[in-house]
Amino acid sequence: MSTADRSPIALAILPPPVPPAVVRARPPQASIPQTKVERDALLNAIRRGMLHEKAVPPLGMEELRRRAAAALTEAGLAESYLDYAVVIANNESWRDALAAVPFDRRLLLMPKCLRVESRCPAPFDEFGLLCKQCGLCSIQDFQVEAERLGYAVLVAEGSALVMAMVQTGKIEAIVGVSCMPVLEKTFPHVQSAAIPAVAVPLLQDDCIDTTVDIDWVWDYIHLEAADRSRRLDLGGLHDAVKAWFEPATLDEVMGPPVGHAEEVARQWLAVGGRRWRPFLAAAVFEALRPDASPDGGSGEAIRRAAVAVECFHKASLVHDDIEDGDLERYGEPTLCGAQGVPVALNVGDLLIGEGYRLLADSGLDAARVQAAVREAAASQRLLCQGQGAELSWSRSPVQLASRQVLEIFRLKTAPAFDVALQLGAICAGRGPEVADVLRAYSEAVGIAYQIKDDVEDLQDDAGLARQAEARPSVVLALAAEKARGDDREMLAAIAGGRRHEAATPARLREAIRATKADERAALLLEGYKEQAVRALEGLTDPTLKGLLRRVVSRIFNDLQFEGYCREQEAVARQRDDTATATA
Repeated sequence: MSTADRSPIALAILPPPVPPAVVRARPPQASIPQTKVERDALLNAIRRGMLHEKAVPPLGMEELRRRAAAALTEAGLAESYLDYAVVIANNESWRDALAAVPFDRRLLLMPKCLRVESRCPAPFDEFGLLCKQCGLCSIQDFQVEAERLGYAVLVAEGSALVMAMVQTGKIEAIVGVSCMPVLEKTFPHVQSAAIPAVAVPLLQDDCIDTTVDIDWVWDYIHLEAADRSRRLDLGGLHDAVKAWFEPATLDEVMGPPVGHAEEVARQWLAVGGRRWRPFLAAAVFEALRPDASPDGGSGEAIRRAAVAVECFHKASLVHDDIEDGDLERYGEPTLCGAQGVPVALNVGDLLIGEGYRLLADSGLDAARVQAAVREAAASQRLLCQGQGAELSWSRSPVQLASRQVLEIFRLKTAPAFDVALQLGAICAGRGPEVADVLRAYSEAVGIAYQIKDDVEDLQDDAGLARQAEARPSVVLALAAEKARGDDREMLAAIAGGRRHEAATPARLREAIRATKADERAALLLEGYKEQAVRALEGLTDPTLKGLLRRVVSRIFNDLQFEGYCREQEAVARQRDDTATATA
């Protein structure tokens, strides 16, 4: 019996596996923005332009170039990406028209080069690739989902066959994936047909094992007229939520701070962070609020609820830092590092009280205040159970199975996302009807978010934080499960919370790469992201469903998973050597 078998921590339920090809890390060609963050920034700039200046498609090339150039300037990207930006602008000009076409009158067109060519078992006929559903690439996922919705699906090249299908009258809109050269050649034909057509560009033009921004394809496939979320500017909403935490705005919501403890708490509340949790609360509210009122009658309530969510989150960080001995966060000293444990502990407790005060004073009716308080209390309880499991492990650390680490993640991280989602729905008056779906969605998002943190730790200190208490890591757990030879003892020790004299960031990275634990963690991350999207199938509200699909992409697309090829390992080794020399 292994040490993991004797641990009281339960095993998390794993999501269905995703195709390994989903996490292939091929760089885009030079004419396409190199990071997902940049491509999303361009897309959001184009969408804002379409909101501010209505587009009536089909747009001419001159108009598309004007809009594309303006979006590149807003996103801070080079003019060399203009042709790519034109394609994105053309797609967005058709967005509302595409949404109005029933699924069963649409065609999904994909290129065969999305497959893993060396391993693809699918044959061809005169119409294109006959997918064998082998699970090696994204073609299967797109095809299965599109056919479930009612699409016609074609995996083939060339515009002649497509135009013939359009001329039959059975196809009224096209969602496509294609390389830039093909898009340039087919643009005049599609424009002349004057039917809604969007085409997500491939990130490479070399026709072999190409990749695409999967979430963009997913978004266009699912567009429907009843989904108002396609008109929501999530970037603008996120910026607005961040502004709620400016000192002057916090004073408006919470009142001026009284005494030293409140001053420190307010300062800590205003300290950086992505504000994902209050953003989620505001986004759900925007999706569900009644149309009859500009703010659903609860505009101030959602602001107070969102600030309450951040109060609970920041309190948990304060307590977590004390318990784990962390002295730095956001690149700055933690509260316990700067002010000492007694002050930090008191401020964390104060922030919890402030969160409940904000909910009580939200202006919601008594039933919704009761529901909000119940959700906040349940979230706090689960979070403490997860932290308790981790603290119990830290007193008597043993090597945990990767699924046990994931269970700790579920308890520790998912509740903070869940309470944000639930409070947004409660403020909109729709809490009970969506509660179960939001719970399942938040569990998947929470676990994925914590895996993301573990993957990012690899790019920092490989999980070796010598000044802090050891904590469970899914990447280290995955590596320890597969390690052989000299690495086995080292990884078992580190994954079990013990020091090992031979462990350095460089050696750990090498051992992790040898076991492919980094790749397996990336697949787990994608699996939980997909599980979050699948959880939304139970939603009957198309706007909330569409919004939460987009939110998954927004939260996770800033992660640049580099892998550990020889070039990346050389960069990491040089960084480690520099750090050792200056220590």
